[in-house]
Amino acid sequence: MNSASHAAASAQAPWCVVHPVAPRDQTVMAEMRAIALPNKGKLRGTVARVAFDGIIGSTSAPPGVTFRQDTIRGLDGWWCKPVDPLPNAAILHLHGGWFNWGTAEAFRHLVGHIARSAGATAFVPNYRLAPENPFPAAVDDALACFLGIHERGIRAIAVTGDSAGGNLALSLLSLIATRSDKRAVQPIGAVALSPVTDLAMTGSSWESRADADPFFVRDQSTALIAAYLNGHDAADPIASPLYGSLAGLPPIRVHLGDDEVLRDDSLRYVQRCVAAGVDATVDVWEGMPHGFIGHVGQLEASAEVLKAIGAFLSASAACCCRSPRGFLLMKWSARCLLSAANRHHGFDRVTSALDPACVKTHRLL
Repeated sequence: MNSASHAAASAQAPWCVVHPVAPRDQTVMAEMRAIALPNKGKLRGTVARVAFDGIIGSTSAPPGVTFRQDTIRGLDGWWCKPVDPLPNAAILHLHGGWFNWGTAEAFRHLVGHIARSAGATAFVPNYRLAPENPFPAAVDDALACFLGIHERGIRAIAVTGDSAGGNLALSLLSLIATRSDKRAVQPIGAVALSPVTDLAMTGSSWESRADADPFFVRDQSTALIAAYLNGHDAADPIASPLYGSLAGLPPIRVHLGDDEVLRDDSLRYVQRCVAAGVDATVDVWEGMPHGFIGHVGQLEASAEVLKAIGAFLSASAACCCRSPRGFLLMKWSARCLLSAANRHHGFDRVTSALDPACVKTHRLL
């Protein structure tokens, strides 16, 4: 789809924003594609874990972020702490890897960039991987970790996830929303990066983006999903959040590259969220492949996504943390919002997750 077609599509769907590729990013992506394409579809099975961690682990370390290992409800992982983080707030990040690959250690730099942008401490756990631990082990671990963070006295918890971790993040939202105890802690918001929302793989982008995607092919992904489901129904709403009941979910922001076979997973999910009354939007970044946010420092699009994530999460957390520092937190968060407003995201859109009192305060600053 060309830029004019994307602009027309966005006008018809205000919940979708399309970002044209920057000239510099075009040059960088051409070089990255030349390296990636010879290995397209070759990462398969558990033997790919070391190679996958090597790719993910190459993300540059974020300045000013410290890392510390910890265990929460039996799940080991890494805390990523920026300078002067928001009090009583945390981000739970669920990492990608098609449910079969990935470690918290390899992802800690990427999560550190998210934590730094949001000004909040983030934890990335080592949830159990398939095929040794198929569905629903990873979902169970995600819920356990979320509850464990809350047990430590953290009041405002946001959930983020990339790829398969985006699937787990969105499934976690639905799982928490349907719990019988409505007084239980709820996530303040969620950000999903190129989430896998449909394990039945019915999206048309599996065909329309088959050539454009430099990493994945259908039979490769089919095998990895099969290892995770282990015979379970792909349309189970907890396995595939696209098919869940989405009413009552917290604000959700989704970012993805336009050159992804998973493109329709995001678009259809956000469309269903909006229809259910959820504050949800999706940003599509032209010319970008799966996982492009990991190339922070190399791609302008990566930097812009991190700024947008930071503005959204810090604003949501500031409004939840009504502490003696609350006014200062909101004022600090407003600076993030105003910075984002000067770029691709309008002020009203970024503040849509805030309650009226917070919005009024931001507009007075």
